[in-house]
Amino acid sequence: MTAFAPTTALLVIDVQNDFADPAGSLSVRGAAEILPVVNTEIVQALAGGAPVVYTQDWHPESTPHFAKDGGIWPVHCVQETWGAAFHPELAVGDSVVRKGANGEDGYSGFSMRDPTTGETVPTALHGLLRDAGVKSVVIVGLATDYCVKATALDARTLGYAATVLATGVRAVDLQAGDGEQAIADMKGAGVVIEGERA
Repeated sequence: MTAFAPTTALLVIDVQNDFADPAGSLSVRGAAEILPVVNTEIVQALAGGAPVVYTQDWHPESTPHFAKDGGIWPVHCVQETWGAAFHPELAVGDSVVRKGANGEDGYSGFSMRDPTTGETVPTALHGLLRDAGVKSVVIVGLATDYCVKATALDARTLGYAATVLATGVRAVDLQAGDGEQAIADMKGAGVVIEGERA
């Protein structure tokens, strides 16, 4: 069990219908299994006085991020739709950081990238954590090989100690083994992987 304190934030990454529900346009296999784990961590974090921040993909109807507009992904998490909403079983709090709202690739909770120019811009997350005096982050959510990985790597780059709970994440595995490679990449960057599944 994670020891939470005011200097350790819980980051809940993209637990939204399009990823977490079997009917979602980019449904992640086994995503529903993480909900009890994520909700337990939220309770523990709040009990320990830790900030809990939720990230949310929040795309416009057309963006170079989507296959129909030249990207690689099916349309997902379009603003104000069912798919973009948090899963109804998720215990949602007030601190939400939205990403991709202007058509950017929004993999990391900390940064977004213009898919045309490649320019990277920060989200509000780093400022929120810095203002709260956070030194370390614990990460759960979806998906291991994309938004979880990107968030964890950015956290390390920004100087945070980072832990990913293996029981609280699932991978897209667009290519077989992507999830395992993401775990290896995160470990290589100094991310602690807690409770690895066999």
